[in-house]
Amino acid sequence: MKEFDVLVVGELNVDVILDNIQGFPEIGKEIIADELTITLGSSSAIFASNLSSLGNKVAFAGKIGNDSFAKLVKESLQNKKVDTTHVISSPQYSTGVTMVMNYDMDRANVTFPGAMEHMTVEEVTDAILNKAKHLHVSSIFLQTSLKKDVVQLFKRAKDLGLTTSMDPQWDPSENWDLQLQDLLPHIDVFLPNATEFIHITKSMDVNSGIEKIKSFCNTIVVKDGENGAHLWENNEFKTAPAFLNEEVADCIGAGDSFDAGFISEYIKGKAYEHCMEVGNITGAINTTASGGTAAFENFETIKSIAKKRFSYQF
Repeated sequence: MKEFDVLVVGELNVDVILDNIQGFPEIGKEIIADELTITLGSSSAIFASNLSSLGNKVAFAGKIGNDSFAKLVKESLQNKKVDTTHVISSPQYSTGVTMVMNYDMDRANVTFPGAMEHMTVEEVTDAILNKAKHLHVSSIFLQTSLKKDVVQLFKRAKDLGLTTSMDPQWDPSENWDLQLQDLLPHIDVFLPNATEFIHITKSMDVNSGIEKIKSFCNTIVVKDGENGAHLWENNEFKTAPAFLNEEVADCIGAGDSFDAGFISEYIKGKAYEHCMEVGNITGAINTTASGGTAAFENFETIKSIAKKRFSYQF
């Protein structure tokens, strides 16, 4: 018996979120935001928290500093019943911070990576991997020390019998230099959004990107916002429609919440169509509250929002 359903290896930071911003920032000028939220951030932490709220046993491996933001990160994860035994507190580096400026359905982010850049593959030991059934990695481009050996990490996980997934997220350098041909054979489910997928495959659109990588990949799930999500598996391409929210609080973490819903069902051995449907509903639920985790207080809350706002029954 494994101790955890999922081990998340990823970046950790605090989000400082500004809403109702009066204009766009310009150098030499000052503008006003009417709302401020300081909360747990990072793609990986949002995924882990919401996956745990869906009833799964989740552990986290990452790196933070020894500061007040580090305390907020660990306590927020622990409050969602995520195991933080393997979160490393470093005296050398500060905890990462992302400044999020929300504008309607989109946002602009500025991230100070801090400790997240210094997590290494060697710190994710076989003993840690062996505690879990599944390995998930998010935001690999923000984790520069981990990224250079990420193929080794996924190969080790597969050799130890884990299933695996990755959400690559945005590349701040916009180089998109992942070793896809070496990496994807060791990833069971690859979970980029449409824009990321087009960049990462250096393609014109999703279909041409799939043509480039289909000979060496497993399952690809491409998140596409209001257009739902697209699945490529066993030479078949399918689309699952989105659940649309007419009163969006914000879209922070919606993709991570999709990942949580999808992987929650995937690790139970459910059909991909069902995994996609649950991913789409959890992504929609995310948009009903500000920030990435507020709508995922617990499974009862999740089920209630799904039923009342989207007429969906878990």
